[in-house]
Amino acid sequence: MRCLVTGISGFAGSHLAEYLLSLGLPVFGIIRSHRSNFENINHIKNNLTLYEADLTDRSAVDYVIKNFVGKFLYNEYLIFHLAAQSFVKESFDMPLDTFNNNIIGTLNLLESVRTIAPEIKILVIGSSEEYGYVYPDEIPITENNPLRPMSPYAVSKVCCDMMAQEYSMRKVNPLRIVITRGFNHSGKRRTEVFAESTFAKQIVERKLGISTGPILVGNLTAQRDITHVKDMVRGYYFALTQCPSGEVYNICSSYTISMEDVLGKLQDVAGFKVDTEVDPSRLRPSDVPILYGSAKKFQDVTGWKPEYNIDDICSDLIEYWTEKLSKNIANTDMTIQIQEAHGG
Repeated sequence: MRCLVTGISGFAGSHLAEYLLSLGLPVFGIIRSHRSNFENINHIKNNLTLYEADLTDRSAVDYVIKNFVGKFLYNEYLIFHLAAQSFVKESFDMPLDTFNNNIIGTLNLLESVRTIAPEIKILVIGSSEEYGYVYPDEIPITENNPLRPMSPYAVSKVCCDMMAQEYSMRKVNPLRIVITRGFNHSGKRRTEVFAESTFAKQIVERKLGISTGPILVGNLTAQRDITHVKDMVRGYYFALTQCPSGEVYNICSSYTISMEDVLGKLQDVAGFKVDTEVDPSRLRPSDVPILYGSAKKFQDVTGWKPEYNIDDICSDLIEYWTEKLSKNIANTDMTIQIQEAHGG
């Protein structure tokens, strides 16, 4: 197999690259520009082949696909399409950018594969946000649940989802596409724009004395089904290698927890309790009250099941931010010492 990961330098993309490399597979990736932040993949960059391309530029995408397939020496070519604007709150502020990145980027990728190498198998990553408002009698959420998106991000993902299904169901030259609707996932390298990661960062900042005052929070009543990112990316690989084309699968832990309880677990792991304060800027114009999924369809086909739980996620987040912020403190202290030594 030969694997291409769009969004490889992102949170899930970097973990997926690690997993694919651990299987001994050649891994290629798309980065947006040579100025991209490589922090997430610095430790594996020498083992990757990276292409610079903006997915909204069709000619750039064509160039990547042609080079990726090369002389067709492999039995199977796999594309894991993770690149997206995935921050829900930001999608309310910049809906056009969200639609352009997510919808046009996906369309260009599918069209490029269709015209250059239609035998490639593609994983299109959807989101549990597509389900949007879910009624109490619809829990746990299955793949047949109505889609009621409640944000521009969710709308963009519904469009990509439907687009992928249409391309896979064409009577003439259908593409080989599997669609997943991943529920929340987290772990090391999760950026601070997401609730559980910003909670962890703020707790560690206060424990290390970097900041003081209460932890700023948004809606703590929201309930989420959170999967460890290592389980999620393993699920992506299972989906693309074991599931039939044209099908949609939920990937989730099938366990729900309120953001208030996540915050409590993070404080327990850190051994540091802090008061909280609601920050209006962290509240969404509309928020999905509960996302609690069923992964039964996916598990029945692949045998996948989570190997980590919410406690592992919280431990990883506290460890990640402790290492990252402690390193920042050490670097700052060293800079001060150098300045003092030179009379600065």
